[in-house]
Amino acid sequence: MLTIDGSFGEGGGQILRTSLALSLVTGKPFKLINIRANRTNPGLQQQHLTAVKAAATISDATVEGDSKTSQSLVFEPGKVKPGTYEFDIGTAGSTTLVFQTILPPLMMCKEKSNLTFTGGTHNPHAPPFDYVNETYVRTLEQFGPVVKLELARLGFYPPGGGMFSAVVKPVEKLETVELLRRGKTLRRCARSLLVRLSQRIGQKELDYVRNNMPDWGGGELRLDVSDNAVSAGNALTIQFECEYVTETFTAVGTRGLPAEKVAENAVSYARRYTESTAAVGEFLADQILIPFALAGAGSFTADMISSHTETNIDTIKKFLDVDIKVLNEETHHRIDIKS
Repeated sequence: MLTIDGSFGEGGGQILRTSLALSLVTGKPFKLINIRANRTNPGLQQQHLTAVKAAATISDATVEGDSKTSQSLVFEPGKVKPGTYEFDIGTAGSTTLVFQTILPPLMMCKEKSNLTFTGGTHNPHAPPFDYVNETYVRTLEQFGPVVKLELARLGFYPPGGGMFSAVVKPVEKLETVELLRRGKTLRRCARSLLVRLSQRIGQKELDYVRNNMPDWGGGELRLDVSDNAVSAGNALTIQFECEYVTETFTAVGTRGLPAEKVAENAVSYARRYTESTAAVGEFLADQILIPFALAGAGSFTADMISSHTETNIDTIKKFLDVDIKVLNEETHHRIDIKS
């Protein structure tokens, strides 16, 4: 059984989620110790437990230590079973992180799966639904699987209550992908999503984008007003649809955070991306490592390699016999994967 130190590197929940995903794919059991040991709220929290439960449910796994604040977990997977599943986080914890945990094994089965997730869809420290649907899934489909998402209801912090469904049509073997260039920018837009908040908030966010992103015009700035949520909420999304990839940068508003600060967060990531020659941004680089590693070969370029990504590489190599090299080049970082 693999023993993994959950406090190494970035030391967060990604170590758990990657371990669960790859344990399901490889059939390798693992023991995770010191889970989130250096965090202010150490151990397993509700959304981590939902990820563990989801992974166990789709594989009839044997689990020990799956309780709140537990810093040790033993996970012994059974055979992955595609099918129809519903997962309720019960809080505003991220539905998308749970989805990303169980997607790798389900996208490599022989039959499709139908999934429903209830909880947070737009969380400050997790991939928002828009990003997962328009960037992560689109990129993932280059490996062969077909994944269709549908948002039923938005879910903001703290009450959550959001819901989305996913249909996963798998492939038994992933295709090799080379994602070295993003190509020409075909379309770009900035969207401020508002639920039961003053439109002045969204206008301030879009004004910040206009003033801080070169050559952006009014036709590329959009205000989206919705009432389809349990609570009020706001998110700003900046998106680039390019020849070979669609990248999305999102900042979620929180109580007390000025609109200009929300916009500054999204713009900082978007500008770093456009000032590089990379195909993908920091967050997508981290999240596509698993499919690249499962495919056994491939390369991509990223605008930044974070400690999160470095920790994810280390975790992947504990489960898979792959060589992952990071080359720091002048205007981007290149990641090469070989088995």
